[in-house]
Amino acid sequence: MKSYDIVIVGGGPAGLAAAVSARESGIESILILERDNELGGILNQCIHNGFGLHTFKEELTGPEYAYRFIEKVYELGIEYKLHTMVMDISHDKIVTAMNRTDGMFQIQAGAVILAMGCRERPRGALNIPGYRPAGIYSAGTAQRLVNIEGYMPGHEVVILGSGDIGLIMARRMTLEGATVKVVAELMPYSGGLKRNIVQCLDDFGIPLKLSHTVVDIEGRERVKAVTIARVENGKPVPGTEERYTCDTLLLSCGLIPENELSRSAGVEMSPITNGPVVNESLETNIPGVFACGNVLHVHDLVDYVSEEARKAGANAARYIKDGCKDAEAGQVIEIAATDGARYTVPSTINLDRMEDLLTVRFRVGAVYQNAFVSVYFDDERVQHRKKKIMAPGEMEQVILQKKKLAEHDGLKKITIKIEAE
Repeated sequence: MKSYDIVIVGGGPAGLAAAVSARESGIESILILERDNELGGILNQCIHNGFGLHTFKEELTGPEYAYRFIEKVYELGIEYKLHTMVMDISHDKIVTAMNRTDGMFQIQAGAVILAMGCRERPRGALNIPGYRPAGIYSAGTAQRLVNIEGYMPGHEVVILGSGDIGLIMARRMTLEGATVKVVAELMPYSGGLKRNIVQCLDDFGIPLKLSHTVVDIEGRERVKAVTIARVENGKPVPGTEERYTCDTLLLSCGLIPENELSRSAGVEMSPITNGPVVNESLETNIPGVFACGNVLHVHDLVDYVSEEARKAGANAARYIKDGCKDAEAGQVIEIAATDGARYTVPSTINLDRMEDLLTVRFRVGAVYQNAFVSVYFDDERVQHRKKKIMAPGEMEQVILQKKKLAEHDGLKKITIKIEAE
């Protein structure tokens, strides 16, 4: 059985940034395992611009952004295997994988970094009455068909769900000559970034109907029309139905972290994010198993994925250098989200291992205007920052200083909440 100091599962933006960071932290023995036929992950099909403003201070397309990291992987001589599916990760970090060249094989890892990304949520298709004719795609599948395979899914389009991929595909399909009739969103707010609503819908005159869903699909062989209706208290309102003729229905009903491997390995999962529960080092409950990027929680910007992954790579390197010891005992502080804040990443902080500054990311559960993000150390409020608008589609963050935490003697719990005043 071959062994590597660090095995990274996934060769997308998170896996690449983690690998580069681990190598720059002094670890030579690194292997990236990627199931696709090339490195870069989902960015390869995201040909629109808007990536890299934080990381590179310039606007790049998805493939350009990915290639910046792929180039570094080449330069640093980091090993990788493509067309390789990881089947299992054992509790003692034996990684079982397979590909057509090596067959089934096992690798002993000193540390494992989970960077499998996320997948589209199929839920939107499940509650719609009617047949299942051709012409119903997830937005990500349609994106791959248009941008990589060179196929046009259809010419008259209705989109259900206003996640970022759905919004971007509304613009992409329009630019390719299709007519996007409407974007229907079940929730009373969009699930995507504000800039995508403006640039992808408003700029092209595509209507967004909030609190609406698809209630009927017509067609046996191919979609002929869909009917949408307004939703109140979770139920369609009779008399509000609108029928749109179309040959394509795209579903953009959110993303969920790709965590079957994490679960089978025994990683503790968050019921809110559907991703692993991690500490300040992005380490899971299994010592030496780290998680970063969209497998941990779904991000809105790839720049944040890379930033997080670089920390995971550096912390995995530190774990190897420390002799793969469990985290030393130290003051552990719980981080809780409440009153509008849905979750936090990380969930705990070991004060002894925390860096001078720690970014805690979270999402809100509703749209808030002129509200405050408040941080409490036990019962004492220490931060109270006004935000003009907060929405579930955009991540929020607070910065914690190690010095401030250390000054608060006996601190047991940090609470992040949304307050009106």
